Amino acid sequence: MLLVIDVGNSNTVLGIYQDELLKKDWRVGTDKYRTVDEYAMLINDLFRLSDLNFSDLSAVIVSCVVPPMLNTLENLCRQYFKLTPYVVGPGIKTGMPIQYENPREVGADRIVNAVAAYEQCACSLIVVDFGTATTFDVISADGCYQGGAIAPGVGISAEALFERASKLPRVEFSRPPQIIAKNTVNSMQAGIFFGYVGLVEGIVSRMKADMPDRPKVVATGGLAAPIAAATEAIDLVEPFLTLEGLRILYQRNRQ
Repeated sequence: MLLVIDVGNSNTVLGIYQDELLKKDWRVGTDKYRTVDEYAMLINDLFRLSDLNFSDLSAVIVSCVVPPMLNTLENLCRQYFKLTPYVVGPGIKTGMPIQYENPREVGADRIVNAVAAYEQCACSLIVVDFGTATTFDVISADGCYQGGAIAPGVGISAEALFERASKLPRVEFSRPPQIIAKNTVNSMQAGIFFGYVGLVEGIVSRMKADMPDRPKVVATGGLAAPIAAATEAIDLVEPFLTLEGLRILYQRNRQ
């Protein structure tokens, strides 16, 4: 079995693949201060709840955008899984040319998403990932990563509003009953929710105007589904796009 690990700034997502089938997935908080042993205990508990053992693993692949975590996970794999992990980064075969001024600057998660989306759709694409940051990545019809845009994520923007406006309460991110809200909570939800819908529609439309063909727009991340339901700018929601991309990259790099 293959263990895929996607380390984001806020959450770490783990998945277990049996061949091409995603058998199990988990989401835990990213904590760069956890030790190797603490992560081993956490993952062991998750495995035991699913009747899995470390000995079931045949390979591990990691995508990480939190540099202090990478050494921890590499040591975890060697000490507890007895495996050397594949790490998405310089030297790994992606099968996708990166047309960026400095390819090393592109986040591993963005490349993984691009690879998975192109493998599935095989056409020009805009991939939107709703994470700690909201990223927009453009892939050409011939499978080249061309670049994109990065915006503050929903959580970052909402947190700034709560901290800077002392009289405003913290509210849940959800679609309010109407855009012209009748109370403070719904007013904040309207601004945050529809503000992000507008951000997505605006950036996607401008990207499409700069592309020679009509791309498909694929969304992933925890907030992809509710935002996609409120706009026609998103064509497809793939909640496990990053995990699938990691599986594909492992297949392309396995010895």
